Amino acid sequence: MLMHNSCLSCGRTGRATSGVARKPKAIRCSGNREISSTWRDAGPTDPAPSYRDIDSQPVNVVVMALFRRKMVAALGSDSELYGYDAIIDLTRRLNSKFRTGAETQEATRAILNALFPSWLPGAFKVMFSKPFPEFSCRLNALATALTCQWLMGPCKVNDVEIDGGIVGKGHGVLVERCRYLEQAGCASVCINSCKIPTQTFFSKDMGLQLTMTPNYEDFSCQFAFGKTPMLAEMDEAFTTPCFRQCPSKKVHGGLSGCGGIELQTMA
Repeated sequence: MLMHNSCLSCGRTGRATSGVARKPKAIRCSGNREISSTWRDAGPTDPAPSYRDIDSQPVNVVVMALFRRKMVAALGSDSELYGYDAIIDLTRRLNSKFRTGAETQEATRAILNALFPSWLPGAFKVMFSKPFPEFSCRLNALATALTCQWLMGPCKVNDVEIDGGIVGKGHGVLVERCRYLEQAGCASVCINSCKIPTQTFFSKDMGLQLTMTPNYEDFSCQFAFGKTPMLAEMDEAFTTPCFRQCPSKKVHGGLSGCGGIELQTMA
């Protein structure tokens, strides 16, 4: 849910991707040194759908307003924009505050915690996650699908593979076309402001393992509650060229990965 200043996005799907990373002509930078720049086509080619019906639902209005207030509290200032555009604007401002992706991730995790009473995550971990892990996974999958469509777009609960190679019934949430990623246009937003801080929030604060697998071909995303995330160096989402539509493509001479995505994430 937020973004790193060195490159506002980039990414490769958590599944195997076939997106083509195109290499344009060399770009001349300071010192008259030529460095190569690569970026990739990402996401659907058809126009984004209308979210008017989702945005008008009372629950979504309340949750979006709460999320905005917590972002404003973290920044110390509000956006002049309205509705969802303000969320994206605040995301960009928050990411511009920090020097590293890990700092952005920690700030986002703090915002997620601020959405709840301070006692709730710890109490949930002790009273539900530890004694009733399967129920807790299903409960959080359902809550995510019901309360986060304003942020991610239409999504549904599904069955997914979890730790131990078993199928977790109702442990997954499939986001059909992530609104947040599509409007931000950046994979480092996905990594630093959504995937990593959300996974960490659930594992460390709520006591549940969560793996989020974005697909940068179609902008879908699979949540799997009860599945431990793989190491960053093994996760394809961390090794991607910038998106062609990225609002702040970073020239990172010779490197194939996004300039705003770091293998070293928050502890």
